Order: sequence, then C-alpha cells, then structure tokens
Amino acid sequence: MAIQWYPGHMHKARKKIKESMPLIDIVIEVLDARIPYSSENPLVNDLRGKRPCIKLLNKSDLADPVVTKAWQRYFEREKGVKAIPIVAGKKAEARQLIQKIYHVAETMLGERNLKIKPARIMILGIPNVGKSTLMNGLAGKVLAKVGNEPAVTKSQQGIRLADGISLFDTPGLLWPKVEDEDSGYRLAVTGAIKNTAMEFEDVAHYAANFFLKAYPDLLLKRYKFKQLPSDAIALLEEVGRRRGALRAGGHVDLHNASELLLTEFRGGKLGRISLETPEMVEAAGE
Repeated sequence: MAIQWYPGHMHKARKKIKESMPLIDIVIEVLDARIPYSSENPLVNDLRGKRPCIKLLNKSDLADPVVTKAWQRYFEREKGVKAIPIVAGKKAEARQLIQKIYHVAETMLGERNLKIKPARIMILGIPNVGKSTLMNGLAGKVLAKVGNEPAVTKSQQGIRLADGISLFDTPGLLWPKVEDEDSGYRLAVTGAIKNTAMEFEDVAHYAANFFLKAYPDLLLKRYKFKQLPSDAIALLEEVGRRRGALRAGGHVDLHNASELLLTEFRGGKLGRISLETPEMVEAAGE
C-alpha cells in the first residue's frame, strides 16, 4: 500500500518545526505502541539532529506488553534515547509522566538547573497518535482539540509546566510517501490514515491475516469460534455473520465486516495486540 496523504498544513508545519528546532533542547516523539516502527516518522531524526529524544509509546494499554518491553530495549540501544510506555488518555498518569520527563531531561542535559532555565521540549509525532491528548493531560486542562480523526491539530501550541519544562506541541506529521508496504498497512489498520484515503476491505484483509497468525487465541475468545477460520476472507465473513453485517439474501457485506473488525481492533476489544516486533523489522531490513 503506497500511502501519499500529505495535506498542505503538514508541509507548512515541517517548515515551522525546522525553523523552531534551534531553540529546542529535547524532542519527544509520540509513537503508537502497537506500531512503534511504522509510527516513527523518519523526518523526526532529520529535524532533531543530535538532540536527545524521549520516545513515548502511547496507547500501551492496547499493545502486547511483552512486545512493548522489547521495543523499549530496541530504542534505548541508541545513545541519547529513552523509551517510556504511556496511556495519554489516563489523567492519573500525567503527574507521573511529568516527573519522568523532568528526570530524563535532567539526565540528558547534564548539570543544567531546570528550575532556573526550563528545558524546551518539542512534541512530534504522526497524526492521531495522541499528542493533543498528552498535552491536555500534562497541562491539566484542555489546551488542544482532541479527535479520533487524524490531522486535528494544525498549528504549534506551547505550555509552561511548573517543573522546569516548556512543551511545544505540533501538528501530526506524515512523510510525503510511505515506501514500506507493511508500514503503510499498519498505519491504516491503527487509524493513522484518514478512512477516506484507504480501502477498508484491503486493510482489513491485511489485519485479518496478521491476527490469524499472531493472535489466534484472541480471535477464538472474542468471536467464540469453535475453530479458527481458515483464512482472512473466511474470518471477515464469520465476523460479518456474527455481527449482523448482512445484505439481502443473507450474504455478508464484506465492507461492513471489514469496518467492524478494524473498529474492534482499534478499540482494544480484540485484546492487547502489537502489529510489529523489533525482530520483524530487522528481518525485513536484511
């Protein structure tokens, strides 16, 4: 799947970020814990240069916890990088996360006194990954519009935290073309791409294939199958039948069944699923 969804405001945002970057001390990149590699924008490394980076693995409550720990180890092999699993939508985590960011900033910036000179931290990430939700949680009030559709935030926003940290939010950034086909599908499965820019049946077929191979027990439990469907189409048809996605004559509406499967995955109703592992990514690069 070659995704080319790059609205004009994203190009403007990239230019603005590049202009602002000399003033920034640390970059926070918010990733989707279910697809840490595919949600890692290659433009971020170019933009941040040698600045330290905190990678926040958001939506970690929807991801496979064992796989998330593997991603933490994978990212932290790089000098100056710290990976932290989070759930941006949980208010109780906000204060703890502020303290974690503060301590990481102290470590990364050496002897600098953050009380006197706050760390200037820019938050980056792809659309619909939870940046605005994170900003609102850290600030303790609504600063940024939040939505389930990508590309909600369209300009930079900033807040000063009492703990010696200044945060700057940015619009979600995709890159002009997603070259890796698997990454394109994974982005679409998680909802990082607008629904109007993807074919539900094609994306759901990809997801169904993966679920059958990697998480068969979760499918058996969720849909109460007596035995696992033989392939992706059979799975979609069974989901459609069990969820009432039928057309005249009792035939399964594959489009509606595809929407149902993707919606249930995105909402965590299938269980905690990660769509990629470090081993998968490294094997693909060989």
